Amino acid sequence: MPHEVDQSFLALPLRPLADAALARARSLGAAHADFRLERVRSASWRLRDARPAGTSDTTDLGYAVRVVHGGTWGFASGVDLTPDAAAKVASQAVAMAKLSARVIRAAGSDAGGPAGQWGTVELADEPVHAEKTWVSSYEVDPFAVPDEEKAGLLAEWSARLLAANGVDHVDASLLTVHENKFYADTAGTVTTQQRVRLHPSFTAVSVDESSGEFDSMRTLAPPVGRGWEYLTGTGWDWDEELAQLPELLAEKMRAPSVDPGLYDLVVDPSNLWLTIHESIGHATELDRALGYEAAYAGTSFATFDQLGKLRYGSELMNVTGDRTAEHGLATVGYDDEGVEAQSWDLVKDGTLVGYQLDRRIARLTGFERSNGCAFADSPSHVPVQRMANVSLRPDPAGMSTEDLIGGVDRGIYVVGDRSWSIDMQRYNFQFTGQRFHRIENGRLVGQLRDVAYQATTTDFWGSMAAVGGPQTYVLGGAFNCGKAQPGQVAAVSHGCPSALFKGVNILNTTQEAGR
Repeated sequence: MPHEVDQSFLALPLRPLADAALARARSLGAAHADFRLERVRSASWRLRDARPAGTSDTTDLGYAVRVVHGGTWGFASGVDLTPDAAAKVASQAVAMAKLSARVIRAAGSDAGGPAGQWGTVELADEPVHAEKTWVSSYEVDPFAVPDEEKAGLLAEWSARLLAANGVDHVDASLLTVHENKFYADTAGTVTTQQRVRLHPSFTAVSVDESSGEFDSMRTLAPPVGRGWEYLTGTGWDWDEELAQLPELLAEKMRAPSVDPGLYDLVVDPSNLWLTIHESIGHATELDRALGYEAAYAGTSFATFDQLGKLRYGSELMNVTGDRTAEHGLATVGYDDEGVEAQSWDLVKDGTLVGYQLDRRIARLTGFERSNGCAFADSPSHVPVQRMANVSLRPDPAGMSTEDLIGGVDRGIYVVGDRSWSIDMQRYNFQFTGQRFHRIENGRLVGQLRDVAYQATTTDFWGSMAAVGGPQTYVLGGAFNCGKAQPGQVAAVSHGCPSALFKGVNILNTTQEAGR
């Protein structure tokens, strides 16, 4: 049964605050103004060897006013929930726009930087969405579950792992977020939204006392836009994964180190989502491709002049940006500029055909409309262009993971994400994983250690020789995607099937570290 927005949030003076702020911005000559009030509750639990190691429970409540005045952005935020205070914040936003305009004029139009950086701020058109309400898809709000029950389940599952042979330590964590957002602007859009998300994780550690060697293995369950039901039977088989983890870790401890060279790879969705995030998700943020975003993790090789031309990968490669995917971490009804959520193509048949946009970047580059990628991680931060759920589409008639493995003579099956590295243009990279299974003559014949796969973005995706079917598709993701300066953090999902890549360079990480 669909949830409704919490009455405690609706009881806040949402409309009086918005009306006061927007009226003041209009009276001061703002060409555009938007008001955003947020209440974000975040809680976490951490256990070490089934014992509490730390908890937190915080609520961020406040509002922001953003204006376009004299062709320049202005922004201010506040926490005093009175109309007079909201109007004052709007005045501060206009004052900030005026100050910014003076700085820009002093710098001059030839001050350098990306093309159009010093130009007038204009926003792409968006239909008015009046009095719209959206609630994410979940069954049980995790904040409605007693803390004792949450901590108790983490402790019970940790103890189950600790009881297994070869498991010496267990780290467990649970992150939960309940987010409410109210938005209104001078065009007449008014939206109210509620999102729930959580991320459970268990890591088993094994230590060889005779040699001093140790290793670990983490659960593959991804963070999701679901509720407490994710841990009690809907969306993931926790019993099966917890039962398999100790044996897999023991096998990993005995595994030989990999011989470097070229291998065919079958990459599981639990690993491939992160490669998508780093080499496609960030690379197709248009502000990054234009050079507006450079201080945090660099720009992008997929520059705007290559739209419709760049051969990103093989013809099997079809990637979408999506703000509508059920249970996606970046799924919303409307973004922080009042743009309705959409799904669109980023890579079609291996060719770059789209980008992720906000309203200013859309107008600046000639797009008719934003695709809804503006987001701020708190009421005190300005919205910036953030990543949608960027996903590799499965082949409707594609093979199972087992069949993909069955077609490989000499290769590696890559499972789970771990460490990664990518250059400042999202081009040269290497990724490791939770475990690596050796493939010989179409069969898994034991694990390998010290494995990393290395490539350039276009070479890697160009080597994709087969894409798994819908039965292999999993929505992975992360809570902690960073961007902007000052830094902001956003949650984002990436769906993908298993996929086969031919002739990928494999490094031995211990040999690389010793060079």
